[in-house]
Amino acid sequence: MNAAERRAVLHYRLRGYRILATNEWVAGNELDVVARRGCRLVFCEVKSKSGDGFGDPLEMVTPEKQRRVRRAAEAWLARHPELGDLEVSFEVVAARGSRLERLRTAF
Repeated sequence: MNAAERRAVLHYRLRGYRILATNEWVAGNELDVVARRGCRLVFCEVKSKSGDGFGDPLEMVTPEKQRRVRRAAEAWLARHPELGDLEVSFEVVAARGSRLERLRTAF
């Protein structure tokens, strides 16, 4: 787990989420963070950049990346049918230096 992912996990924990998985490979794709709070299940993609080149971290979550995360989330939920009734959302956490930006309902 890289530094941005550790910070994202701490961010969710401090807000009352229980971390169910980190860096889990499912259906040939990685889920960075899977977190739950109450009846809400979040699949979070974490993006960070070390420099100013190549655009913003949020731009790195392309439609293809979204498709892969959705496919991995479906496979993960198939492995955990007891969580199938939860409200599912997809979020992106962008790490820019010392700042985190959490984009809820990203896709």
